[in-house]
Amino acid sequence: MVSSRKSQPLLVNSRLVLMAGFGGLLLLMAFSGLDAIQALGHIQSANDDIRDEYLLRTRVLERLRGDLYISGTYVRDYLLEPQSGKAEGHRYSLLESRRDMDAAVAEYSTLVNVQEQTPFRGLTRELADYWSVLEPVLQWDAEQRRAHGYLFLRDEVFPRRQSMLGIADQIAALNGAQLSAGKVKIEASFRQARRRLALTIAVAIGLGLVLAAFSIWRILAHERETAGTRAELRQLSARLVEAQEDERRSISRELHDEVGQALTGVLVEMANFSTLIRARDLDGVSAKASEIKKLVEESIRVVRNIALLLRPSMLDDLGLAPALQWQAREVSKRSGVWVEIDAAEVSENLPEEHKTCIYRVVQEALHNIVQHASAKAVKVTVEQSGGSVRLSIRDDGRGFETQTTKGMGLLGIQERVGRLGGSFQIESRAGEGTALHILLPLPAMVNT
Repeated sequence: MVSSRKSQPLLVNSRLVLMAGFGGLLLLMAFSGLDAIQALGHIQSANDDIRDEYLLRTRVLERLRGDLYISGTYVRDYLLEPQSGKAEGHRYSLLESRRDMDAAVAEYSTLVNVQEQTPFRGLTRELADYWSVLEPVLQWDAEQRRAHGYLFLRDEVFPRRQSMLGIADQIAALNGAQLSAGKVKIEASFRQARRRLALTIAVAIGLGLVLAAFSIWRILAHERETAGTRAELRQLSARLVEAQEDERRSISRELHDEVGQALTGVLVEMANFSTLIRARDLDGVSAKASEIKKLVEESIRVVRNIALLLRPSMLDDLGLAPALQWQAREVSKRSGVWVEIDAAEVSENLPEEHKTCIYRVVQEALHNIVQHASAKAVKVTVEQSGGSVRLSIRDDGRGFETQTTKGMGLLGIQERVGRLGGSFQIESRAGEGTALHILLPLPAMVNT
């Protein structure tokens, strides 16, 4: 099967592939950019959260450590101060320090993670013991502070304060470890985002290379098709010129052999007719006039046939179906091939270019069948439906190879059909005849 639009599906598919490919590439690049921006935003947010939490925990711990140090100083000053008024001031400052420590402990309790729960509970117990030990001492008078103050500082206050500071240092170390773990998580997130971005870029580059290769292949193929089309056009132009010259030669031969000889015979007979008139041979004049009339009628018939072959007047006067019927009768009369025409359902409102195209296609097809197919019968069908006209020409001839044989007539048919935006197909097998199918779209204003 040969189609006049066989390259159009490939062209459409190539456009779809390129549009889908480049569209997908742009979407992939946009997705990778948005994903990278989102990943960086998450990483930055996580980093800010880890840093802010670390700074808050560190600030609360430093506040607690400071209160522990200063509480020991207040206890020392209270126990070693001989004057009751000043001792009471140190005692008041110590209680203020305790309230601040309790507030710091309460704030830090909301920030404790799983790793810090055990040491934090130990710290709160130590603080509770520390203040429970200090409560009786805060009720001592000056004599009791002088007698037992130094020993109490050495045996109770300083050891407990060091123990609590050690626990606070342990919690600070855990806080630092948590910061390091957060940094590790941030680095892992960076690596994951970098791998994902690298993968997306690799896929985009790969897809771009595939599209570039496909585009280059299509461009080269198009160049080859264009070169082949140009060669076919040059060949077609040369063959059209040759066909034009053949047609002119045929018309010239028809005019010379038929019309020229007939008119020459008319001139000779007119001379004889003139001689008979001068001789006043009435019987001879009548017979000679009849002969001259026959010669003129034959000349008129030859001229009419030539005119009909060039442009049948009945196509304009009577329509497509009668013109096809006349053409079928002429072919059958000259060649003996039976030609059947089925075009009864075709509207007479067809555009002139469509009627001319169908007429010329049938004319060329019948000429090819008579010259090459050795057929006995031909069926020509013209149907109009669905905004288009279908032409089918089938013969019972010997057929041919459609892939290797494509003469001037078929190229002319293809050119005529293509000019009207139609499709052209040939089905043929050796010994099984040939079928030619043509589909011509109609303008929207044509009534069926």
